[in-house]
Amino acid sequence: MAHKNDFQFTIREYSPPDEQVVMSLFHDGILEHIYPAFFKAMSNPDHVGIALSISMAGYVLGGSSYFQAFLFGSAWTGLIYYCCHDIYDGYMMGRLSTDMADIQASYLENPDNGFWVAEADVNGQAKVVGMVAVMGKRVKEEGVKFEDWNGGVSTEFAQDARDRSYGLMSHVVVKFSWRHKKLGSQLTQKALDFCKERGYSRLTADASTPQTAAISMYQKLGFVQTASHRNMHVNRWFSKLARINVIQMEKFI
Repeated sequence: MAHKNDFQFTIREYSPPDEQVVMSLFHDGILEHIYPAFFKAMSNPDHVGIALSISMAGYVLGGSSYFQAFLFGSAWTGLIYYCCHDIYDGYMMGRLSTDMADIQASYLENPDNGFWVAEADVNGQAKVVGMVAVMGKRVKEEGVKFEDWNGGVSTEFAQDARDRSYGLMSHVVVKFSWRHKKLGSQLTQKALDFCKERGYSRLTADASTPQTAAISMYQKLGFVQTASHRNMHVNRWFSKLARINVIQMEKFI
């Protein structure tokens, strides 16, 4: 059922006619993190020192050439940008070839999963301005610890199916012009409500370190960090050079 809120947004289940705008939101929502990640990486003291050292080497090797110094420094800067771009572009392409390749089959045809879009009234027309997805993870084996969910921190043995089942939230995207209106919080609340209805004990979400606004939002909603890693299915040197970590957040329901 569609849900109205104070900001005149309507949060409803995804339908096939939404595909084009959802894909556009997803594409822009992922790739927009490249530049923040790049600037964050380049502001790191280690990278600043390396860039200056490489520029100085170019200056000396070029016979006191400022152009050579600029060229060497630019090469290092370009490498860092390429690493940041490859991480986010690789993530996007990976999701486009898996769950996002068929949203209907991946989410709507599985009762444990859900995919919703947020609509806003724009000049009398309903426009999709946000989205969120949840994938249910049900674990039926007895005696499974929480190690995988808490980044290697074992807490206790689960005692029933509900305790071992959780929702994994992803694709939380709000169109740029509709941000700072608490829509992200409302989409996250929709995911929490869905998990509660399905009997999941908690909701988890991942965010990369440059996504400071998303991390702050999760914390305000009661999520806590349970792990941090660089396992982004890319060349490990790329993640080290880009200095991007994935923060795992979790909220018990």
